[in-house]
Amino acid sequence: MKARRTAAPPSELGRLSARPAGAVAGVGPGLHALGVSPIRDALLYVPAELRSDRPAPLAVMLHGAGGGAEAAIDLLRSGADRAGVILLAPPSRAETWDVIMGGYGPDVEFVDRALAAAFSHCPVDSRRLAIGGFSDGASYALSIGLTNGDLFSHVLAFSPGFCAPGQLVGTPSCFLSHGTGDPVLPIDRCSRVIVPRLHRAGRDVLYREFDGGHSVPPAVAAEALEWFTTPR
Repeated sequence: MKARRTAAPPSELGRLSARPAGAVAGVGPGLHALGVSPIRDALLYVPAELRSDRPAPLAVMLHGAGGGAEAAIDLLRSGADRAGVILLAPPSRAETWDVIMGGYGPDVEFVDRALAAAFSHCPVDSRRLAIGGFSDGASYALSIGLTNGDLFSHVLAFSPGFCAPGQLVGTPSCFLSHGTGDPVLPIDRCSRVIVPRLHRAGRDVLYREFDGGHSVPPAVAAEALEWFTTPR
């Protein structure tokens, strides 16, 4: 008799189940710990003048290897108030993201819990829901974003190294940037390979190369935020 196979849990497939809520508790402007983990907790940044009766865009921001939630928030914090964008930063459970360490699982589960908590505190516009990050965080954002295109409308990938979706779901629009002199994740092996693959997969892509290294220039971050929040 053959052993009965059990289906892999959604987290091992990179799938998220959290969805924007209807009625929410509401939270004031500023930076908040979400209380979803006693260590490496997720942070929520609420822009000033957020209205509880009007859904706002939300961007899940992911740090690079060895980073944390505050570094991820800082990628877009300077423009978040002006653009009215809520920022959520769920840090990886280890030094970097699970799929880089061998496979989807604990980080997907934690991102899901952080999203559920954020959705319970803030009114979120489901048509403007992004996942983004820098370096390893950009690679993970591309991977999770393309796996959950029925949740995320946009992906913001600053200097990604690779893209490893579990399964392509939906058609999120993608913004990618990369420095032509990046010594950490060389552009010829990374974004210049990833972008054509996204085009071949039928994804809408805005791609920016800049003179520089492994970084996110303020002008590039501002353009990404404007691209994300501008209806098309």
